[in-house]
Amino acid sequence: MRNFTIYLVLTLLLFASKLIAQDTFESKAKAIAEKITNITLDEKAKLKIEVEEVNLQLEKGIITKEQADQKKKQLAQARAIIIENKISLTQLELKDLVQKQVDGKINQQDIDTPHGLAIALGSNDKDSIHNKEINITSMKKFKSQKDKDYKQSKRTQTQGVFATGANNLVTNGAVANSDFNYNRSFFMEWGISFNTRVFKNNNIYHFKYGLTGVYNMLTPTDNRYFVDNNGQTTLETYPTELCQKNSYFKNVFVTIPLFLEFDFSKKEYDRNNNRIFKIEKGFRFGVGGFIGYNTNSKQFLSYEVNGYEINERHKGNWNVPDWNYGLSTYFGYKATSLYLKYDLNPMFKNNNVKQNNISLGIRWDWN
Repeated sequence: MRNFTIYLVLTLLLFASKLIAQDTFESKAKAIAEKITNITLDEKAKLKIEVEEVNLQLEKGIITKEQADQKKKQLAQARAIIIENKISLTQLELKDLVQKQVDGKINQQDIDTPHGLAIALGSNDKDSIHNKEINITSMKKFKSQKDKDYKQSKRTQTQGVFATGANNLVTNGAVANSDFNYNRSFFMEWGISFNTRVFKNNNIYHFKYGLTGVYNMLTPTDNRYFVDNNGQTTLETYPTELCQKNSYFKNVFVTIPLFLEFDFSKKEYDRNNNRIFKIEKGFRFGVGGFIGYNTNSKQFLSYEVNGYEINERHKGNWNVPDWNYGLSTYFGYKATSLYLKYDLNPMFKNNNVKQNNISLGIRWDWN
């Protein structure tokens, strides 16, 4: 697991290094000029949404036509002030850039960092003032804000997925009084998913699917470990005091998750007032299931003998089925959600007492 984490970090760093490119004074000046233009277009798009809300109130009879006209006038004046203030700040930014160029104060460090490139971790909801943006977690590169709007509103989009939290077994329909430590039994899941809008012009319904790797860890209580007794997997007391921190049982799965997602993001428009269908801008709810294949099962035992720490790693199957399947759901806001998974098939085959794996944690879907 440690080697995989190191490999993942190195892969992300390599990805970033390949995408990063130097910017020039011309590109930075162009970015600022585009920002000045986009400010007006952005505020007009926001004004359009506000005016639509006023028209909706008028249609429902909540306000009169005179009140609606007055509200629209006030909204237009407020947006005009915002545009004026934002453009004034941006003009100062452009003036400062030109002065630095004239004075010869723009060096290589200035070129590499200020307005040409943004590097983001997780979801970046804000409009970028940069020419380019590299999002490490979603493994995407955006050439401009226009390119970002286009890629984030495509009917099918790729997303990076990571989830972690508590893991345990349901025994006789309950997790209470578990044989496994609640604090040291956990799960991790990461991978890639595809989010497809079901209907072309409706942003609520989405079909979500992908490929993930899942680590399910269980730490038995009372100095116990798993033993295969003629096809029955049982917990027995270990003859030596175990270090609970480093003693656990792990199953690794490659899974295919499938969800129907309901995305309640608000309507958005691009700078030309065209409807765009961005996801993860509001509350989301997903329900579905998964099917997975068990790539390996391992038991780790750690203890001391005469002052020396002994670490053992045992690989086997402990009667864990090759395939697992179950139900899963999540509910959250933007990229973050509460995540619940439940295996429908028992964790161990042929055991007299059926025990099903359950996981509860936090999930991130980075677009």
